[in-house]
Amino acid sequence: MNNNYDKIANHYDTLSRLVFFKSQVNAQVNQLQHIPENSAVLIVGGGTGWILEEIAKIYPSGLKIVYVEISAKMIALSQKRNCKNNQVEFVHLGIEDFRANIVFDVILTPFLFDNFAEQRAAKVFNQLDTYLTTGGLWFLVDFSLNKNNGNWWKWLLLKSMYSFFKLLGIVEANQLTDMNPYFLNKGYQILEQRFYYRDFIKALIYKK
Repeated sequence: MNNNYDKIANHYDTLSRLVFFKSQVNAQVNQLQHIPENSAVLIVGGGTGWILEEIAKIYPSGLKIVYVEISAKMIALSQKRNCKNNQVEFVHLGIEDFRANIVFDVILTPFLFDNFAEQRAAKVFNQLDTYLTTGGLWFLVDFSLNKNNGNWWKWLLLKSMYSFFKLLGIVEANQLTDMNPYFLNKGYQILEQRFYYRDFIKALIYKK
């Protein structure tokens, strides 16, 4: 199953911190203060679920969270997290197979689109766009390469990462897809943009 991290679920957080220290964590945590209270929140590809405990530190109650994850092992780890009194629904599906019967105030896609080839990334973006209410917030965290920050070590590290995940049969993508044009074409506004790990990790908050 493409983009399924079952094989390394138990070691994923350790591996990411060995390479990126706390940059991947900080990029996500720093966005959470922008979640409105009593929101409906969709998290896609949340991994081991540590983000749920970070959200609960800010809002120990009042949130309705739908947590979509394709990896059964990641779901199992996430279900052990202390979400306090927030309502959390765990959905074990690939995002393409998920159907929402509500619209959300906030969508989180941490390191999601770097898994997809461009055609599927576009399809997933359009799908998620229909689930976000007008005026809602989309938290995007992903790797970043461009003419301004594309240092040789970033290209080499990214290539090594894709090679490693390809060897394990985990991801379908061979390169990053720049998602910013998709957001801009839909009329999203950038409310906040931050970079981490010497600009290799970007964290954006879009408003629909």
